[in-house]
Amino acid sequence: MTGSERGTAGAHDPVDLAALRADVSAGALITDADVLAPHSQDRAPFCTAGRARALVRARSVEDVRAVMRFAHRQGVPVVPQGARTGLAGGANAVDGAILLDVSGMNRILNVDPVERTCTVEPGVVNQDLKDHVRSFGLAYPPDPGSVAISTIGGNVATDAGGLCCVKYGVTRDYVRRLRVVLADGELTTLGRPTAKGVAGLALSQLFIGSEGTLGIIVEIELDLVPALPSPVTAVALFPAQSGAAETVSAVAAAGYRLSMVEYLDRTTMGILQDYRDFGLPAESGAMLLVQSDGDGDTSRAHTDLQAFEGVARERGASEVWVSDDPAESEVLVAARRAVNPAFEKFTHARGGGQFIDDVCLPLGALRRFFEELDRLAAQYPDVVIANSGHAGDGNMHPCVFFDAADATAAAHAQLVFDELMALGLELGGTITGEHGVGGLKRSWLARELDPVAQDLHLRVKQAFDPRGILNPGKMLADLSPQGTA
Repeated sequence: MTGSERGTAGAHDPVDLAALRADVSAGALITDADVLAPHSQDRAPFCTAGRARALVRARSVEDVRAVMRFAHRQGVPVVPQGARTGLAGGANAVDGAILLDVSGMNRILNVDPVERTCTVEPGVVNQDLKDHVRSFGLAYPPDPGSVAISTIGGNVATDAGGLCCVKYGVTRDYVRRLRVVLADGELTTLGRPTAKGVAGLALSQLFIGSEGTLGIIVEIELDLVPALPSPVTAVALFPAQSGAAETVSAVAAAGYRLSMVEYLDRTTMGILQDYRDFGLPAESGAMLLVQSDGDGDTSRAHTDLQAFEGVARERGASEVWVSDDPAESEVLVAARRAVNPAFEKFTHARGGGQFIDDVCLPLGALRRFFEELDRLAAQYPDVVIANSGHAGDGNMHPCVFFDAADATAAAHAQLVFDELMALGLELGGTITGEHGVGGLKRSWLARELDPVAQDLHLRVKQAFDPRGILNPGKMLADLSPQGTA
């Protein structure tokens, strides 16, 4: 359907921005192409970006409302943006769009130690929030790998997870209430004001993971927990990936409450070592980085990790060691968090080509998944596959590296990426655990959802955004009503 058929402005139709400029904060509206260009993409490689019409750096809820009222009247698409740390192209510009940047709305509005909640604007950086609430003896657990740079608004929009979600859950588990500006500029509050509440439909939940397709999140009330106890850390090295996979499944079946279960394969460890000397052994086939905080009981944490050591050794671990030294733990966790910058360096060295994948699998399917990665690596020697991820909840991040100037290698990399997507679904998993669909995986969402579910998604979209102006061409673009073309 074309823009004119929807009653919206075409990508290249002239639109008078004077009224919008008058309604937003002074200097908030920018049309300089040199400024628009770097704001037109997130960190997803090989995701197309269109040519934006304008950028609005919102400073208030009223700025956001003004943009949406104008866009709704004119039929102009709007692409919401935060820190643009996404890995699926969800914040990429579309032709003729207004880029609505809410990263400047970055105030922590309130912390309530009695209710254990905080209220923040969407531009607050995750790590800044963690640091702030620590002074109240509280913690905000969700910790994506981009914790130091990603914003809470973006975390909500993609339902971000992270290293500790195996025990403490993902962003969705901490969102109590949202203030949202809808497609026509109306402002509403969704969610519950109390710890419990079932009045009406849980509409706030629709916006978590909606990737800016339903409305603009302008305020977030989050649940907090008491300050997290210091963990005890264990590392297990395996000669083969299968032992690591079997250990993860066995530990889960035994019911241990570990607070972190992270996985690195041999290729990833080698890339990390080239990036910085973390002391990772190049000869090992796989590594599990595990923590337990014992719910504040250090002896229980040690008991958990002793049990983990036993399970790992029974499944072939060549070495297991346990440490309650915070400095050692921090170095190991820093190595895990360094995967993305290490991959960036490796990408440049390999010719600039990279697909960053994100599939979530049943724990019992991890071994088969690892075996298939080995098969693909052998089948396509002109690409490199490195796998890491949050093994405790089955969220894997296999990355495919290739020489972007080599057409054959680029074609093979695309084949590998598609095979990984198909494999994730075949094994009973999902195409994305935390990065989102964006533009990168929109065709795969149509394969994951059955025809009735596709139609329901589109009905929800129509109800919230009847003119189709919110982040078009992304997550929902390839769904079909009633599953028809």
